[in-house]
Amino acid sequence: MPTNGPLLAQAASRTIFEWGRIQSPADLLAPVLATAVVLSLVVYLYRRDGVELSAPVRWLLTALRVVAFLALLAIYLQPQWRNEIDQVQNSRVVLLADTSISMGLHDAEETPVPAEPSRAQRVAAALGRGDWLDRLRRKHDVVLARFDQDAPRVLSLDKLADGQPVAQPPSADSSATDDEKLDFEEALAPRGAETRLGQALRQWIDAERSSPLSGIVVFTDGQHNAGLDPAVAIAQAREARVPVYTVGIGSLTQPVNVRISDLQAPPRAYPGDRYTVTGFLQAQGLAGKAVTVELESRDAAGPAAAEAKLEGTQEVTLGGDGEVVPARFELTPAEAGRRTLRLRVRPPAADRNPSDNQQEADVEIVDRKTRVLLFAGGPTREYQFLRNQLRRDRDVMVDVLLQSGASGISQDAHEILDAFPNTPEALFEYDVLVAFDPDWRQLTSAQQELVERWVSDQAGGMVVIAGPVFTDHWAQDASLSKIRGLYPVEFHRRLTLLGDSRHEADEPWPIEFSRDGLEAEFLWIEDSLTASVQAWADFPGVYGHYSVRGPKPAATVYGYFSDPRAAEAGQKPVYLAGQFFGAGRVFYLGSGEMWRLRAIDDAYFERFYTKLIRHVSQGRLLRGSQRGVLLVERDRYFLGGTVDVRAQLTDSRLAPLDLPRVPLEITLPDTTRQTIQLLADPTKKGGYRGQFTARKEGTYLLELSPPDGDELISRRVQVKMPELEREHPERNDALLSEIARQTGGVYYVGLEAALAETPGSTGAKPLLAVLRDASRTVTTISLPTPLWSNAWTMCTVCGLLCLEWLIRRLAKLA
Repeated sequence: MPTNGPLLAQAASRTIFEWGRIQSPADLLAPVLATAVVLSLVVYLYRRDGVELSAPVRWLLTALRVVAFLALLAIYLQPQWRNEIDQVQNSRVVLLADTSISMGLHDAEETPVPAEPSRAQRVAAALGRGDWLDRLRRKHDVVLARFDQDAPRVLSLDKLADGQPVAQPPSADSSATDDEKLDFEEALAPRGAETRLGQALRQWIDAERSSPLSGIVVFTDGQHNAGLDPAVAIAQAREARVPVYTVGIGSLTQPVNVRISDLQAPPRAYPGDRYTVTGFLQAQGLAGKAVTVELESRDAAGPAAAEAKLEGTQEVTLGGDGEVVPARFELTPAEAGRRTLRLRVRPPAADRNPSDNQQEADVEIVDRKTRVLLFAGGPTREYQFLRNQLRRDRDVMVDVLLQSGASGISQDAHEILDAFPNTPEALFEYDVLVAFDPDWRQLTSAQQELVERWVSDQAGGMVVIAGPVFTDHWAQDASLSKIRGLYPVEFHRRLTLLGDSRHEADEPWPIEFSRDGLEAEFLWIEDSLTASVQAWADFPGVYGHYSVRGPKPAATVYGYFSDPRAAEAGQKPVYLAGQFFGAGRVFYLGSGEMWRLRAIDDAYFERFYTKLIRHVSQGRLLRGSQRGVLLVERDRYFLGGTVDVRAQLTDSRLAPLDLPRVPLEITLPDTTRQTIQLLADPTKKGGYRGQFTARKEGTYLLELSPPDGDELISRRVQVKMPELEREHPERNDALLSEIARQTGGVYYVGLEAALAETPGSTGAKPLLAVLRDASRTVTTISLPTPLWSNAWTMCTVCGLLCLEWLIRRLAKLA
């Protein structure tokens, strides 16, 4: 069974008698002397008072009184039993495996790459196969943890008793049961955008400080790039006398290579309107070399091998190692349709990895503008700024419905509505509905159902913004359950809420983005993750939010309101969240304060809403098939991320598909294919969902063929490595050897040297030989069992005194 602390094995126990008040011989002197004086006085008085009594009676009375006083002395000294148990604390070893994105790289020295396996896969194979872990468990309890941005426990294994076989394969702490084997490759898959090596070391030194820790073993490429300085962790390890053994993974050099690191194209363009496609080239060991870059396009509905149209070529001079060089192309589409763009680089002969020399992206050429309905309870600043922005956007047609406006009001919009659409024909024209704290109570039940159908079946996109005027009223209305069901958050019910749900602060508080929020490109207000994070850090924040109970189970939280005073049950309030609803998407904002971004840069507000509207309208954009739509949370993922896939499908009669599962074909960047099963969503007829982990960089093509049909529904996603993890992916021998040297550990270059059974060529002993048995015996002393504080003791003393009194009465002694 997994354990969370050192195993305690009973070795021996014994029972000890002691006096509670006696800590040293000196403590016994005073009560004994006092008792001797009292007893001498008792003997003297009884000899004097009992002169007329017979000797036996006199001595009996004296003995009874002396015994009573001796019993009182014993009570004062507190006689007690105490158990002492000797317990053995097993020696412990902590294994820390780096799961940052750089561990997903494939190293090669003499052969073309990608070579199998990756750095992380090599670590997973070493730990999950063979008997190295079993041999380590002959001396130690073993804890396996991973680290990137954080350092959670993955696995705990007890020490094996002498001769004990491994009864069950190891299990994961977090979710696996005892009879489920841990998938090491999955558990140690690269997923983190940062490497916080110093922070991970400090966390586990603190966690194991009270344990008999033999050492910490770190499997990493050593590329610390965020968090606590490793020097602080080194000092802490020296203080705690914990040796750190480092195992360097990866190559010291990067192979000569040119790659297309990214391909950016707008998801939507219009016939006759020029648009820009930008590819980014990154090279290693090829500085100053010129390469040819070609851009081709083909019909997205056709086969990948179909003849493509050459859209343009460029000669690009490559930059220094890791430097990104753009290649821009201007295209003018002639007709509507979905096109697949392929950017290809013709590499020099020295290039070692031909698999990353091209990337693809899809562009939907549409002959209609995006239709947006702004639905507002009142003319808030957020509403006004967004209305003016969309009115200037030539790719958007914006209509408005201002509930507080009088009939005939003037608004800068294509059309001003007097009432909410009440027919499918009227509502289904729109691609996006942006709701600014509206009073949903003004909608009839038929209109509410129409909104639900528009999102679920027609892939409509909603941006819903909570506010201080109407949200608190309609959120409590039982008749608006369909509207509440669209929101990705759970609202408080009146019976469980003290006061209202609005929270206003006296100063702005920044939005605290979750990991999903940081990686969501539609929330980037700059061109890159690093620049966007800095831009959001410069934003002072917002003053308030609408308090909700929390996110719904299927929702994704992108950001929190960071004021700690607003936390409920230790959880920060949800400020940004989103969810799929059928074929559509709904995005929630806790207040309408994004207009405050304009104080930093007017462009930030425009980028925020432009990208957000495109994000929620993707379902409408991709409705190229009558049989359904294929959806992912976003178009771009980081290496190691989990891609959630959803599909909304119909059968040949266009009724919701009723099958338990459907297969999804995935073409990986290296052109290999895999199949996953999308399982039926029990909450939505015709809905299916599944997921996979992106373990290779490049373009993934997702293809689904609905049963009983020849249509193919497809979608592409881009997978890339974060900038921080790509800057210095080579093995950092200097840092790893310094950590080992200063903490009394050993630095091993490669898994073979660390996990071998005999010393390697360098003469360094392998891990099994240097990890000493730190087991220790700890004596546990139980709470005392008093022998005086009970009814028998009190009865004995009282009985002696009563017997003495009775004899004195019978002897007629005064």
